Amino acid sequence: MSDPKNPFEAMMNQAQEMAKAFPAMDAFTPKGFEAMMGTMPKDMMEMMFGNTLNDGGLDARTRLLLTLAGLTMQGAQNDVAVRQTVRHALEAGATKQHIVETIGQMSVFAGIPAMTRALELAQAVLDEKEGDA
Repeated sequence: MSDPKNPFEAMMNQAQEMAKAFPAMDAFTPKGFEAMMGTMPKDMMEMMFGNTLNDGGLDARTRLLLTLAGLTMQGAQNDVAVRQTVRHALEAGATKQHIVETIGQMSVFAGIPAMTRALELAQAVLDEKEGDA
């Protein structure tokens, strides 16, 4: 017990040193990682999250809009999750109006700051999509 160093701190320092040893880690950014994640095709979303295997259930678009509402309710704290959900909702057939209305509806329950943050994140995706068109 002569070492007063916190074992967790030692482990974190070792992990940071290991990460520095990887050459590509210098170029790593959260935005770069997000760009590597693709958007799932609509047919695959319908099969996995929609009503293909759950006849009469919710379709993928509705499920993704519900997910977006839930993320907004949490205060839109996870930027990547909100942006990815918007991308997937668009792919599943949601319109800009669907997305804006879903987020706007949450202002009553989550508050104006959460709604505003979610709208900012969604708008970034919508602007990105308009730039691609």
